[in-house]
Amino acid sequence: MARPTKALIDIGALKSNYAFSLEKAGGKCMPMVKANGYGHGMDNICYALENADAFGVASIEEAIEIRSLGIMVPILLLEGTFSADEILVAEKYDFWLLIENHRQKHDLIKAPIKKPLNLWLGVDTGLHRLGFHPSEISSVYRDLMSSKKMKRTSVLASHFASADQPNNAAITQQLKKFDDAYARVEVPPNHHMERSIANSAAILSLPTSYLEWQRPGYMLYGNSPFPYENLHEGLQPVMHFMSAVTSIRKINSGESVGYSATWTAKRKSIIATVAVGYGDGYPRHAPNNTPVLIGGKRQFLAGRVSMDMITIDITDEPGIEIGDMVTLWGPDLPVNEIARFCNTNGYELLSGITSRVPRIPINQ
Repeated sequence: MARPTKALIDIGALKSNYAFSLEKAGGKCMPMVKANGYGHGMDNICYALENADAFGVASIEEAIEIRSLGIMVPILLLEGTFSADEILVAEKYDFWLLIENHRQKHDLIKAPIKKPLNLWLGVDTGLHRLGFHPSEISSVYRDLMSSKKMKRTSVLASHFASADQPNNAAITQQLKKFDDAYARVEVPPNHHMERSIANSAAILSLPTSYLEWQRPGYMLYGNSPFPYENLHEGLQPVMHFMSAVTSIRKINSGESVGYSATWTAKRKSIIATVAVGYGDGYPRHAPNNTPVLIGGKRQFLAGRVSMDMITIDITDEPGIEIGDMVTLWGPDLPVNEIARFCNTNGYELLSGITSRVPRIPINQ
């Protein structure tokens, strides 16, 4: 026997979403697999997509984890290096580096590496998080090319601040800054500079952003990057976050449920306890009346989420029994909807699934 809490990872849905992103935008595709594959399990995601053009990760530790799986797909460190010693590790494992600030540039130029690396150059077009100022890109490129530490083909990259708001004027402004920065770079004969700016939201809504490289993330996992959408046509949710009813009790009108008595029965009620809590990544701040599915029907949270359990008002469905499966989110209850109840987004909920929840691949 085992605790019933689990995340079923639909590999068929993942592959379908990846094919959809390729068909939608063309070019080369770099799946974002950082944060444990957005909570879905790095191994599940990378094995399923090992024919991808490259993977994107946030740290060298994540990149090494992928290599430890025996997967030799190119891997880009999306934030570059955090210390100079990582450059030698990148050379050893053939990782790609984003160079986004002068410290990283100088560390690379001084690094005692024996072969040039695949480099992406980050340009800040308006998100103001990473990247060189557009006016610096030409000189940065020239310095790196002169150092012989950069391969003949490089990539200029930026990131949208508001692609999930397709009518936001900042999108056009960022594209113009990006194009202007690219136009400034003097690329020598027999060298090439490719480009990448499209994330999930841009892939789905902004054809003018389609360039040589696209970087799908949240959409790969079957969820809409637009906060007002539950699902997006063509995408299939990959994670089925599940548990089961483990206890049932009857309470009288006026009795409260859970810590701090945040829910009080207004009638005689039936309460089901479900084995999931914030120790598993279910959001502690989920309010009363957040939905779950039991037997395909919506039932609602009653009382505060605790570390290992939630409690559900099942008064109107007295046929529910101990052992009945509970969907916390999945294809029929989108994570975006749960996120709105919790005043957050689905990215946080998915990546917050903790290590004690087994990720079980299905539909392989």
